[in-house]
Order: sequence, then structure tokens, then C-alpha cells
Amino acid sequence: MGRFRFEKTSENIHLAVEGSVGGKTLGLHMATDVIERGGRVLWASPFMPDGVRFGQLFSHLSLANSAKYHAMNIGGDFDQAVEILIQTSNSLPSVELIVMDDWCERSGRISKDKIDAVQKLAEKTTEEICILLISKGSVDASGQSDSAVIARAKDSMAAAGFEVWRLERPKDGPFRTLTTSSDEHMLRLEEEGFFH
Repeated sequence: MGRFRFEKTSENIHLAVEGSVGGKTLGLHMATDVIERGGRVLWASPFMPDGVRFGQLFSHLSLANSAKYHAMNIGGDFDQAVEILIQTSNSLPSVELIVMDDWCERSGRISKDKIDAVQKLAEKTTEEICILLISKGSVDASGQSDSAVIARAKDSMAAAGFEVWRLERPKDGPFRTLTTSSDEHMLRLEEEGFFH
């Protein structure tokens, strides 16, 4: 029973999360794993992670390693933000992870413009870089799904080259289920991240 480790992947991921279950924490957790391996992380979001939460997740990294985390605000022109991410990822050495948190509308359909923009990001960055898109999933109103959360634009995201993952809370408490394209992980959410 230790801290969950995300293996290095060059696959791009669209993570659909149930509301307030730790999507941002999962992104920060992955970021620290990348930085520990010597990689660099670009974080893009309209809202920066909570300072206390950031400190908890990054507490085991040295100050020098924490400098490999670069954050930017994407609250304005989304296409321009994507261009900046492309330029930055191609000019900074050893970028291995780009995280885009809250990158699309919180509910309803994800616009084609946003999907086209993240597909362009995937096409214009090197294969060594994993792009992690974190967004709110939708709830299955039909009752036909075995999952509490459904990834929006699943087919479009798959066509754009993104694996679709889900993070959900099976019941009240600290436990979470992370469903990847190949596995299902039962994890426990703690101050320092995810543990198994």
C-alpha cells in the first residue's frame, strides 16, 4: 500500500471526472511523477490549483525540481493559449506532460472548436509528450451505464487520438475508481495524492 505511480506514457488522455472527486489532484499527482523522473510539466487552466493543495502534492519534491512545473492561465483566447503551449513545449527541454484543466465548458456538448484546438495541440507536439485534458463528465440519465460518469465527446476525443479515462467516487469517503483504457484502479485519495 503505497503512493500510486503513473508510468511514463506518450498517450494523450481525456480524463472525465465526477464533480469534486480529485481530477485536479490527479493532474498534479501525475505532474510530480513526471518531474521526479526528470521531465518538465506545462499546466494550463483558467484557475490555478489551490496553493495549499499544490504544496501538499509537491512537498516531497526539491525546490529545484518544483521549478520544472510551469503554469499558465487559459482564461482568454483558447486558440492563442494552445499556440503558446505548442511553442513552449517545443522550445523548453524535456517537456513530458501538458495538463489542461477545466479546458472546456463544464456541461453540455464540448464545442468542435475546442476539440479541433486540442487535436492541433496533439499533432504539433512531440510524441514524447503526454497531453492530459481534465473535464467534468456528464451523468447517465438513462440508467444504462455501469458508470456514474460518462465522458463527453468520447467518440470525437478518440478520433482526435485521446484515450478516454474516468475518475469517479464509488461511494462516500476517500476511495476513487480510476478507469483507464486498459485497467481499473481502486485508489484512496489522501493529502499527498493517490494511494493504492
